[in-house]
Amino acid sequence: MNNWLVLPLLVPLCTAVLLVLVKNQIQLQRVISVISALLNIGVAAYMLYQVKTEGIQTLYMSGWVPPYGIVFVADMLAALLVLTTTIIGLFCLLFSFRSIGEERERYYYYPLLQFLIVGVCGSFLTGDIFNLFVCFEVMLISSYALIVLGGTKLQLRESIKYMLINILSSALFVAAVAYLYGVTGALNMADLSVRVAEAGQGGVLNAIAILFLVVFALKAGLFLFFWLPGSYGAPPTPIAAIFAALLTKVGLYALLRTFTLIFYHDQAVTHSWIGWMAGATMALGAFGALAYRDVPRILNYNVIISVGFIAFGLAAATNDSLDGAVFYLLHDMLAKALLFLLGGMMITAAGTKELSGMGGLIRKHPYMGWMFFVTGLAIAGIPPLSGFAGKLMIVRGGLEDGQYALAALSLASSFIVLYSLVRLFMAAFWGEARSSSLEGAARSRLPLDAAERRQAGMSLRLQLLPAAGLLVLVIAMGLGAEWIYGFVREAGDTLTQPSLYIDAVLKE
Repeated sequence: MNNWLVLPLLVPLCTAVLLVLVKNQIQLQRVISVISALLNIGVAAYMLYQVKTEGIQTLYMSGWVPPYGIVFVADMLAALLVLTTTIIGLFCLLFSFRSIGEERERYYYYPLLQFLIVGVCGSFLTGDIFNLFVCFEVMLISSYALIVLGGTKLQLRESIKYMLINILSSALFVAAVAYLYGVTGALNMADLSVRVAEAGQGGVLNAIAILFLVVFALKAGLFLFFWLPGSYGAPPTPIAAIFAALLTKVGLYALLRTFTLIFYHDQAVTHSWIGWMAGATMALGAFGALAYRDVPRILNYNVIISVGFIAFGLAAATNDSLDGAVFYLLHDMLAKALLFLLGGMMITAAGTKELSGMGGLIRKHPYMGWMFFVTGLAIAGIPPLSGFAGKLMIVRGGLEDGQYALAALSLASSFIVLYSLVRLFMAAFWGEARSSSLEGAARSRLPLDAAERRQAGMSLRLQLLPAAGLLVLVIAMGLGAEWIYGFVREAGDTLTQPSLYIDAVLKE
């Protein structure tokens, strides 16, 4: 039993409570938040080291052994995702210092950010399906507050849609958990896997599996993504970056865990549905990225394409495709956070979010321009950057499984990702400057009119530093892909061999 597993939740939870007590002291909040983020990175890195050297780690709360008690489990997949989450949390936090505005800082921005990290890390580490729901709710309640923080008209309008969709999906989640418990009498995920295998998946269990698929698809933006492009375009830049990097990825993690550990016995039903949804997501996401001419929409549809791509890896369910899904998931968390930070800086620098009003930014902001260009290449999967290895493994796994149409669609969507981001780069950074600065911002109804106006006069140079830190990680992940693959392969083994997870939790 390893008590270390609860620390990635306890550190941000205690920090959030402390920050509430000093809500009017902004500088102190910043210092405490950075110290907490660094401490949590250290905790997550040590947990990863323990998993690498000693195998899957478990924690039975209050000594109640499974299947009766609450259990936390850190396999390689969970450990990698927790470490990536804490790193993204730190860089988005540093970016916030120069961009979020004092008004939001006084209204519990930093405590809410910490509560969000609690929910995300808890979702990755929990070992039972009901506590997965609880951690989802902690994450979502924090995101509800963050998306409306500032109270602009756009935020309020989009937050209603965001909340309604997530309340509906949470209600379905509870119903699915209740049905599953009624049929199997278990909530522990390892125990559920054993009982579903003994009962034989089919009939009622297949119906419950599809219900879980609908729930997690709503949360991940897999096919049921109609709420995402507007909602993720509403909050200010650092919040949108965290949403794009983390929230949909928690839904994808839930899909990976559920359909490789519990519902993997009748893949002709469940994984066929996932395959169709992945294909539709990539195709519709690509159409959206091509159709729109404003920066937030283009970036949001790129998030949707990547969700479909990772789901393709799950649908194929081969060793290669699942390894690739894990690798690409880690890459996408870092790259999407970076893309949204740079996208927000572009909007601030140009004074408009419309491509037709941008141009010539490369003269005043060359570092920002080339950072955006390299990020776009990484997301499109151009070697040797970080997106390439994951895409290669997913496509190769898909071809091994005979998923030729999905493999072709994934390659086509990669070209569209490249085209959409290069088009954005060319429109924003080359040609003649067309921005009318603050007037343009007002006309284009930026997500945060008041805050963006205050930022318009500030130097973007300091905002580049956290973005540059993320870019270094994205490049390092590509250049060190072989080293990282050692960790990813171990995570993929847990997905392809559920007995590793089950034996570690149930100690059989």
